[in-house]
Amino acid sequence: MSSKLTRRDYLKKTSTACMGGCLLLSGNRLSAVLLQDENSIDPEKLCYCSYSCPEDCHLYVASVKNDTELKKEAFKEWGLEERYGLKFDAERIFCFRCKPGDKPEGPVLTNCTVRSCVIEKGYQACIQCTELKSCDKDLWKRFPQFHEEVLKLQEKYLVAR
Repeated sequence: MSSKLTRRDYLKKTSTACMGGCLLLSGNRLSAVLLQDENSIDPEKLCYCSYSCPEDCHLYVASVKNDTELKKEAFKEWGLEERYGLKFDAERIFCFRCKPGDKPEGPVLTNCTVRSCVIEKGYQACIQCTELKSCDKDLWKRFPQFHEEVLKLQEKYLVAR
């Protein structure tokens, strides 16, 4: 018996798969951090979730270039309408990374529960949190393999301290 997916379900599944793929493909970047000398793991240089965003991230590149077409592609790729109920607006869809400094914070940052938790606890990255292993934030539920990689990074970070 075949089951039919609604357009919404299809978009949710594909956007989740796409983000998961990005994280898994970017695992080499995270692995590169894991393979560094443990003394060089610096939470300030990591995203709040302890990830290292790739230079070629579609949403970041679109934001830096202020390219509407690239933003539309990234908007679809990241499933921002489905995840956050947003309509595309080139002025409001952007990302200048997790710790943007003097840049504005886009919808991905303002809706990130991991980021808000880390900031609330006064940390620079999740690897500093003693509750990381049992954390049940949406990011970890959607990407359990990524959570495992961050836990490995945390072990190395804690040993080096």
